[in-house]
Amino acid sequence: MPTEHTFKQFDIDLESIRSNVLKMGGLVEEQIMRSVEALTDGDLNLADEVIAHDHNVNALEVQIDEEVAHVIARRAPTASDLRMLMMVVKTITDLERIGDEAAKIARMAKFIHQSERLSLPRFNEVKYMSTVVLDMLRKALDGFARLDASNATVIARQDDEVDEEFRLNLRHLITFMMEDPRTISVSIDILFAAKAIERMGDHAKNMSEYVVYMVKGKDVRHTSLEEMEKELL
Repeated sequence: MPTEHTFKQFDIDLESIRSNVLKMGGLVEEQIMRSVEALTDGDLNLADEVIAHDHNVNALEVQIDEEVAHVIARRAPTASDLRMLMMVVKTITDLERIGDEAAKIARMAKFIHQSERLSLPRFNEVKYMSTVVLDMLRKALDGFARLDASNATVIARQDDEVDEEFRLNLRHLITFMMEDPRTISVSIDILFAAKAIERMGDHAKNMSEYVVYMVKGKDVRHTSLEEMEKELL
């Protein structure tokens, strides 16, 4: 029969995993901020640092994966504990992909600012999108930390806003390219950066949906906003 010591160690293992997920989330937040700063300010050294530090995010994903595998093998968790571990595995996958997108933005920053341009573009739309996505990510990580799904619908609405901003940015860039073909190269690089931010928003939304699954036991992926709201009532 499980002893009190066994239960305590299980709780310690789960808390260690949870803390590492939040640590990974903090690294990813920093990667986003630094990559966007490199893009908007033309800081090539900062761009190189973002690219170099991507391996730190990847290493944490591997570490957490191993911790989860060991807990499952040793404890054979069931019910809510198993849901928690499933949520962790999915969450770190999305965090790792957000980190990849941040590194992509850093590479776009290098392409844009290393090349000779007649004029550098404005990055107002990209900066605004990144601000919204960072807020989404922080809400999703806070929901994970507190097992609170109340912000899931807020994050879903913010994701719609980011998608709309991307579409507007796309139309603006197409207009620039049509008016002056010399802007095609830089416009495409900016489009890749904007798309990377839009994908970050998708991953943050995924993370909030995993919290709903953990708290409510209901998979709300691929459901409408109205259906999600009903689940959270």
